[in-house]
Amino acid sequence: MTDSFLGYRRANGAVGVRNHVLVLGINGLAGAATRRIGRAVRGTVTVATPYGRGQIGPDAEIHRRQLIGLAGNPNVAAALIVGVDRKTLDSVADAVAAGGTTVETVALDDVHEDALALTDVGIKKAAQLARSVSNQRREPCPVSALRVGVECGHSDATSGLAGNPLVGKVSDRVVDSGGAVMFGETLEWLGAEHLLARRGARPEVAKAITDAVARREAYPASLGIDLLGNNPGQENIRGGLSTIEEKSLGAVAKGGSRPIAAVLGHAEAPTGRGLHVMDGPGYSPESITGFVAAGAQLVFFTTGPGNSYCSAIAPTIKVSAHPQTPGRLPEQIDFDGSAILSGREEAEAVAARLHTHMLAVASGSATWGEILGEGDEVFVRLGPSL
Repeated sequence: MTDSFLGYRRANGAVGVRNHVLVLGINGLAGAATRRIGRAVRGTVTVATPYGRGQIGPDAEIHRRQLIGLAGNPNVAAALIVGVDRKTLDSVADAVAAGGTTVETVALDDVHEDALALTDVGIKKAAQLARSVSNQRREPCPVSALRVGVECGHSDATSGLAGNPLVGKVSDRVVDSGGAVMFGETLEWLGAEHLLARRGARPEVAKAITDAVARREAYPASLGIDLLGNNPGQENIRGGLSTIEEKSLGAVAKGGSRPIAAVLGHAEAPTGRGLHVMDGPGYSPESITGFVAAGAQLVFFTTGPGNSYCSAIAPTIKVSAHPQTPGRLPEQIDFDGSAILSGREEAEAVAARLHTHMLAVASGSATWGEILGEGDEVFVRLGPSL
C-alpha cells in the first residue's frame, strides 16, 4: 500500500487533488451571469449562492466563511469571483487571495449594471485563468497532505454494519499517516455522543461534543417538533433503522476509532491533523459543503440504497456495502463494499482496496459524480434576511 499520490502543490503549502478554476457568484443577483460564465469556459467549476445580501449577524458570518472557504479549497487553483457591489466583492476576494488562491473579480458596479457586459468580461477573465492553471503539473505528495470529509446519506442497516465501518478503517489510515479527517451531522451523534465524548483528546473536546448534541436536540423541541419520524427518515426506516440511536451508532462508525482532536464550527478549517468532528446540519449537501469549505480535498459518501449528491469542488467517492446497490447503480457507486457482508472478503482487505482507490482518485481518476456532472454546493442559512 503506497502512502503517496500525485497532487498539485500550492504556494501556501497545501496540496490539491484537482486543479479547478472556480467561478464563484457571491450574490443572488449575480447568479445567472455566474452560471453563463461557467458554461462558456472549459475547465471551470461553478458555484453560485442564491443569498449574499440582507444577511446579518451569525448568518452573515457563516455565509462569508463558506464563500471564502470554498474559494480557498486546495482543489481551487484560481477563482473568478463574481459579485454585485465592488465593496463586498473586494472584501471576499481579498480574504481569498490572502489564503494563497489566485483571484480575479468582476462586479455589476464595474459595468453599469449590465449583466451581459458582466458575462463578457467574466468569460475573458475566466478563460485567462484556465489557460494559466493548465500549465501546472501533478507531483508526488504524501497522504499527510490530505483532508478528507466523511458523510453518509440514505443510510440503511448495511451502512452501520459494513459501509460506515469500512470508511472508518480508511479514516484511521489517513489519520495514522498524518492527514486530517472530518465528520459531522451533529444530530446523528444523538444516542452515541457519550461514546464520541470518551474519544475526546481533552476534557473540553468531550464537553463540546455533548454540548453540540444538546443544542441541536433542544432547538426542534423548542419549536414543538418531534424528531421521531423526521430522523430517521422514511428511507432509513425502510432500510431497517428504527430509531435515531440505532442510526447514530452506525453513522459515527465512519469516523473510525482515533481520538477526536477538536469540534469544528460549520465550514471551520481544522488547525491541525487528526480526526475532527464538525457541528453542522444532518442534510448531506449542506454537511458536505461544510467539509469542502473547511479544506477537504476528498469526500467519502456512504449510502445504502443510493444517493447521487456530490460536491462540485471535491471528488466524492460513493461507497455502498448493500448487496444489490452497486449492481443496480453501477454508474453512481464508485466502490463496492458488499463483499464484507457476503463473507467473500475480510473487512481489512476491502479497506486496503478502498484506500488504494482513494489515492487513485486523489491522483486524478474520475468519480462517477464528476463524469456525470452531479456536483453542487449548498449553503447553510442561520436566520432571516433583512
